[in-house]
Amino acid sequence: MPITVTAPRGQLTEAGRGEILPRLTAALAEVSGAPGNAFLTGIIGGTVHVLDPRDVYAGGVPRRVVMVELKLPNIGLPDPAARAAFIAAATDIVDTLTVDEHRNEDTWVNIINAPDGGWGLGGVAYTGEALVQALSDAATEPAAR
Repeated sequence: MPITVTAPRGQLTEAGRGEILPRLTAALAEVSGAPGNAFLTGIIGGTVHVLDPRDVYAGGVPRRVVMVELKLPNIGLPDPAARAAFIAAATDIVDTLTVDEHRNEDTWVNIINAPDGGWGLGGVAYTGEALVQALSDAATEPAAR
């Protein structure tokens, strides 16, 4: 489940740049109701793009907006409450990991859902049913030693 963070250079703190994806990963697992599920955590990944401030726009002009985009299978965060919980958590995480001048309204979070079977790993297109089964199997497997 790719997470893409795009930020103007100087907006994320140095520590924030390295911590943002681990924290967003934990937030997504928590909001999904499966914190600690090895399968779920293992399929959340992402990238941090730090751009020249002149290359990040809002309203047609350069603006110091931090964007978080989450791409999920259609079963991920299936209702408005779950999506709102992730958006709130992601916004709080960005606020914690940006410079003091960063404004909350300059954090944008976008959630995109892939259709059933339109999300995959390692050449396998997962249906929602297959993902639920993999998550369930991971939850019942004994912890690795």
